[in-house]
Amino acid sequence: MNKNQVQGTVKDIAGKVQEEAGKLVGNKEQEAKGIHKQVQGKAEKRLGDVKEVVKDAHQAVRDSVHKR
Repeated sequence: MNKNQVQGTVKDIAGKVQEEAGKLVGNKEQEAKGIHKQVQGKAEKRLGDVKEVVKDAHQAVRDSVHKR
């Protein structure tokens, strides 16, 4: 797990909390901000996921080259 995955997950959860808090108090602006934060968090987590795939592929190539 990398920094982007962690930060993205945290931001997504914080956005969910903010959205629900906005619903509870009837504040549409806070709901929207929460949804926006969730989208940002999901995007950051996906970036981290892609970085992990690239890192794993890079390591696989290195391992393959070293076996020769």
